[in-house]
Amino acid sequence: MTGPDRGSAPAGLTHLRPDGTAHMVDVTAKAVTARTASAAGLVLLSPEAVAALRGGTVPKGDAIGVARIAGIQAAKRTPDLVPLCHPVAVHAVEVDLEVVDEGVRIAATVRTADRTGVEMEALTCVSVAALALIDMVKAVDRLATITDVRVTAKSGGRSGDWTRPA
Repeated sequence: MTGPDRGSAPAGLTHLRPDGTAHMVDVTAKAVTARTASAAGLVLLSPEAVAALRGGTVPKGDAIGVARIAGIQAAKRTPDLVPLCHPVAVHAVEVDLEVVDEGVRIAATVRTADRTGVEMEALTCVSVAALALIDMVKAVDRLATITDVRVTAKSGGRSGDWTRPA
C-alpha cells in the first residue's frame, strides 16, 4: 500500500520493498564464504548473587552451565525469533561466561560458511544466555539487569572485517 501513511521505501533500505513493506532480502546470488561474528554483554548482579555463583550455591544449580547451553541453543534458533533473519548453517558457537565483581560478562562467537553473516546469531546467543542466567539466579537477586549487549566483531562477507573500537 502506498500513500500518505506508507510512502515509498527510502533508498538503500534493503529490507523494504518499494511500497514500504518489509521483506526478506534474497541472498541466493551471494557467494558462500566463511563468516564469524562476536558479541558481548553483561549481567549486573548483587554481591550475594556473585558470591553464590563463585561458591556454587545458586539454589537452581549450575547457572553458568545452563546459561552457556541456552546461548548455544539460541544461536541455532535465531531465525525463529528475528523475523527477517535468514536461516544459516551455524557451524560453531562459543559462549564464555565470566563471573566478575559486578556480575557476569558474556562473550559469544558464532561461525558459519554461508551467504549472509551471523551477527544476529551472536547477539541472540548473548541475550538468551543472559536471560537464562537471570532465571537461574532470580531467587538470589531480583534486581539482576542485562546491559551492554553489542556486536564486538565480524569477519567475512562483502563488507569484510570489523572490530568495535575500544
